[in-house]
Amino acid sequence: MAGCAGDPGDMRPRPKPDMMTVKVATPGAADGKAPLTLARISTKSGEILILEPDGSVTTMALDSPEGRDAFAVTEADLLALNANLDLDLGGTVAADLPPRQTAQDKALEEFAARTQPALPDWADGAAVDPQDFMGVWVASLGPDGSSDLVEVTATLREGVDADIAFSYATCALAGWARQNGERYGRHVRSLQDTRNGRLTVGAAFTLSDQKPMGLRVMETEDTLRECKARGIPAA
Repeated sequence: MAGCAGDPGDMRPRPKPDMMTVKVATPGAADGKAPLTLARISTKSGEILILEPDGSVTTMALDSPEGRDAFAVTEADLLALNANLDLDLGGTVAADLPPRQTAQDKALEEFAARTQPALPDWADGAAVDPQDFMGVWVASLGPDGSSDLVEVTATLREGVDADIAFSYATCALAGWARQNGERYGRHVRSLQDTRNGRLTVGAAFTLSDQKPMGLRVMETEDTLRECKARGIPAA
């Protein structure tokens, strides 16, 4: 313990620092060299704060998969790092380093890959018959009729392709949204039932003026143009 003292005459160990600064190698460089980036590790929370090439800071847990990846380097990277340990980065970031994808960027990319168009692609051989569409209406799900949550109920002939039936409900919402000055509708859920030779679809949407995050989002004007091109009524 005496060796931990800052002052040879002081036998008490030095207090643990709140943060530790480290240099992290970026693996996979094209020229075989491992460029360095600065990171700080919290000794209390176990979080890593990595300074990104664009100046932003990414925070991740030390024991998370992302945290382990930050220190996962190959033997070649370690050799290159050993050769570069005497570099003084001075808190600057090389301008020619490729941008590093943050955890938020990865999450947004994965979410975007799961999104779907407002009107689904129809099954091969599915065709639109005007007589398939037997009526539709839109109603607010709020107690006073002013809620941004609405339900579209569409009635079609039995046997109509499910994607065409959902498209009919979405087109009806787009027509209703134009009349009421609404720009976007985010799909929440859909139910369907067949009874007395008719198919009923109930689709719920939330309305907004700004484009929301959602796996399926209806934009009023674009959707109306698509409905017209496909021959689906919007009322």
